[in-house]
Amino acid sequence: MHFIFADAMGTPVWHWAAFLALVLGLMAFDLGILYRKAHVIGIRESLQLSAFYVTLALLFALFINAKSGSEAAFRYLTGYVVEQSLSMDNIFVMAVILSYFAIPRAYQHRVLFYGILGVILLRGVMILSGAALIDRFHWILYLFAAFLILTGIKMLVSADSEYDVAGNPVLKFMSRHFRVTSSLRGDRFIVREADAHTGRLRLFITPLLLALCVVEIADLIFAVDSIPAIFAITTDPFIVFTSNIFAILGLRSLFFALSALLHRFCYLKYALSLVLVFIGAKIVLAPLFGFDKMPPALSLGITLALLGAGVVASLWKTSDAASNEIESGEMGEIAPSPIADLSSASVGIQMEGSETRSSKA
Repeated sequence: MHFIFADAMGTPVWHWAAFLALVLGLMAFDLGILYRKAHVIGIRESLQLSAFYVTLALLFALFINAKSGSEAAFRYLTGYVVEQSLSMDNIFVMAVILSYFAIPRAYQHRVLFYGILGVILLRGVMILSGAALIDRFHWILYLFAAFLILTGIKMLVSADSEYDVAGNPVLKFMSRHFRVTSSLRGDRFIVREADAHTGRLRLFITPLLLALCVVEIADLIFAVDSIPAIFAITTDPFIVFTSNIFAILGLRSLFFALSALLHRFCYLKYALSLVLVFIGAKIVLAPLFGFDKMPPALSLGITLALLGAGVVASLWKTSDAASNEIESGEMGEIAPSPIADLSSASVGIQMEGSETRSSKA
């Protein structure tokens, strides 16, 4: 019984256990009840689910405030805002990936759901490793700061570049070493089908599983930016982990509401790059201005101001285009690419006959 109240990285074990139980409960409720049957998620449903997760995240800030005080609560909120904002760029990449594999909207939730499970595990390992390193070598924070500044500058310079799905090394590896079906097989990741050459039943992976793997790798790349960003805000592992997970949980629901509107946020990437530069620079500059650390409330205010300016400037810039879309009835979604693109030489997927027998693995 004493173990429950023992300290783990500065936080009682029962706090960690209660939070993980909450996350698992939310995931079980999501897949087992809300989306037990695959269906197209509309904007209204997406916004309602997003509001639910944002409300949970804000309520958790009250718990942090009661547990550790207002400064910790402000750091949690700053971390949550930064992670949620960086997720906007992740949403665009996910939209490109799902479009590349021509995943129908009814099955996109399945890809994103299992993607979230993998993301939680990956980020958990990265956060615990980062916390252990910082606890032993505090100077690593300055390496994180330099990395964030360089990343922000790189993002600022290459803001208009597009994500290259076909060039993903994991996709190329899987395409060359696994049997892949020529098209989707419903919502299944793996199927057993007759080999076109031998007639024997063999296991095949579907484009749905390829999309899931590419989404996981894309998030891993984003985590390399976001994890140092949150550690630059606070080194409390509990705050780092919880703010990250709440942002990830909200990412999936935001996807369905914003994937068709991302073209409206043309300046958001520039704002995100400035946020990364600011977070990195404040670690270096705060001591020069007599601060041990920049006050959390001031840090949160500057972060919100940068992001708010990016959003307002974006909406103003694209207001004419939005009016034209409404008049013409266009939604501005990223058009799905045909699944036949998967047979290109650059991807190298082994195509099988579309008339093969299939049975659930």
